[in-house]
Amino acid sequence: MLGAAGVPVAAAQEPVWPTQGWRTSTPEAQGLDSDALAEALDHVRDHGTRIHSLTIVRNGHIVLDAYFWPFQNGQVHDLASVTKSVTTTLAGIAVGQGAFTGMSQTLASIFDARSMAHLDERKRRLTLQHLMSMTAGLDCHAEPAEATLWQMRNSQDWTQFMLDLPMRDEPGSRFEYCSGGMHLLSGAITRATGVSASEFARRELFAPLGIGHAEWPADAQGISFGWGDLRLQPRDMAKLGYLWLNNGRWEGRQIVPKDWMEAAVQPQAQPPNSRQQYGYGLWLHADRQPPEFEAVGRGGQRIAVVPDKGLVVVFTGGSFEPGEIGPFIWRALKSDRPLPENPAGAARLAAAVSAAALPPRPAAFVPALAQRVSGRHYRLEANPLDLKSLVLRFQRSGSAELELQIGDRRDGPRPIGLDGVARVSAGGPSGLPVAVSGAWLSEDRLRIDYDEVGAINAYRILLRFTGKDVEVSLSERTQLIPQTRFRGRSSR
Repeated sequence: MLGAAGVPVAAAQEPVWPTQGWRTSTPEAQGLDSDALAEALDHVRDHGTRIHSLTIVRNGHIVLDAYFWPFQNGQVHDLASVTKSVTTTLAGIAVGQGAFTGMSQTLASIFDARSMAHLDERKRRLTLQHLMSMTAGLDCHAEPAEATLWQMRNSQDWTQFMLDLPMRDEPGSRFEYCSGGMHLLSGAITRATGVSASEFARRELFAPLGIGHAEWPADAQGISFGWGDLRLQPRDMAKLGYLWLNNGRWEGRQIVPKDWMEAAVQPQAQPPNSRQQYGYGLWLHADRQPPEFEAVGRGGQRIAVVPDKGLVVVFTGGSFEPGEIGPFIWRALKSDRPLPENPAGAARLAAAVSAAALPPRPAAFVPALAQRVSGRHYRLEANPLDLKSLVLRFQRSGSAELELQIGDRRDGPRPIGLDGVARVSAGGPSGLPVAVSGAWLSEDRLRIDYDEVGAINAYRILLRFTGKDVEVSLSERTQLIPQTRFRGRSSR
C-alpha cells in the first residue's frame, strides 16, 4: 500500500482509545507534514483518481479524514475482500472463547451433522487454520473471475457446496485464494457460536469498539458472507486497524487472543509469484521498511497497519490503486516527535479536504438526436448484468433521466448529469446511493457512467443509436463482469 521509506522507528505510546469517537490532531502534532498530505489530495484532483475516502490515524489520532465526491462523510462503504480479514478475526475470537477446540479443529468435526461428498483422508485433515491461511487444498479457483465463488453463489446451499468440493492438494501445502473458503469459515463460526457472523461481530467485536452501524448480507441459510460485502464507515474501518495494531487489545480488554493476533500477522502461506506473504486473512509486507500488513479488497479497499510507526491508513475507492497515494503519505511522515505547527500548510490541507467533497463544475453538449430517442423503450438482448431494458428521457432544459429494468427489478427513473457532474440518488441495486453521469461523445453516441459508489460497482454503458436500434457496450470498472456488447430494439 504505502511502499518503502527510511523513516526512524516510532516511540511506543500509551494507546488512545476511540470507542466513543476518534480524537483529531493536526498532522504536525503527530509528526506528519500537512503540505505533503495536501499534495496527495491535489494529485487525486489532477489525475481523476477514483478514490472515495482516505483516513489516516497516527498515535490514536485522526490526522486526515477526507471524502471525495460523490462518496460522502457518514456513508457506509462496501469493504469487498477486507471482509475476509474481519471473518478470520471473528474466528480468532471464537477460538479464544472456546467455541472451537482450537485452530486445529477439523471441519469434519465442526460440520459433523452434515454429509460431505469426496470425504477422503485429506479432507478429514482440513482445519480452521487452513481456511484462515487460504491453504485448504479444496478444488477452488480464483481464476478466471472468481469462478468457484460464482458457482457457489448459484448453488442452493453455499456451505454445502463448499463442503462437497473435492480436494486438490494436501491441506496446508499450497496457497490458493479462495473466497468460498472464507464463506465456509463464516458457516463454521455460526455452527460453533449458534449465531451468524454478523450477530457475533455485533456482540463481540463491533460493540466493544463502538462501531454502531454495520451492514452484512447473508445467504439463504443465514450465513453472513464470509468473503465480502460487509459495509462500514471508513472511520470504523480504522478502528479495526487500530485493534490489530494493538495486538487485539482494546481499553484494557483482550478482544482478540494475543497469541492468535500475533500468529495472524506472521507468514502462514506464500502466494505464488508474489513478494507478499499471507497470515490469517491479512496480507504481509515484511520486505517493506518499516514492515506493514493490510486487509485488501477489490477496487482499492484497504486497511493498512504499520506497527513500528503507530500508523493506520484506510482507503476506500471505486477501482484505484492505493499505492498511487502511498508515496505522499511516506513523504508526510517526517518524525516520531511533534513537528513545529504549520498554519499555512494546515489551511491548505483543510481547503483541499473541503474541495474534495464538492462536485466538479458543469459543462454540457446535447445533440438534436436526444429528443428523437427520448422516451423510447429499448428491449435488450441477454447480457451478464441481466439488463432487460432501458429508457432515456431528455428534457429541453438539459436535464435527463435513466430508467432500467435489471432482472425483475425496476431501477429509476434516476437523474443523469449530462454536464460532467454526476447526479446522486438513493436506493440503488445494493441499497446505497447511486451517482449517474452521461456525456454525448458524438451526434449518435452516448456514454453513461452508473456508479454505485459505496458498493464499489461502477458500470459504463456506451450507447450508439442506429434507427430504432441501439448498440450497447457494457463494462464494469473493477472487472466484476466481462466487457460485453449487445443490442436493443425500440418498442416505440
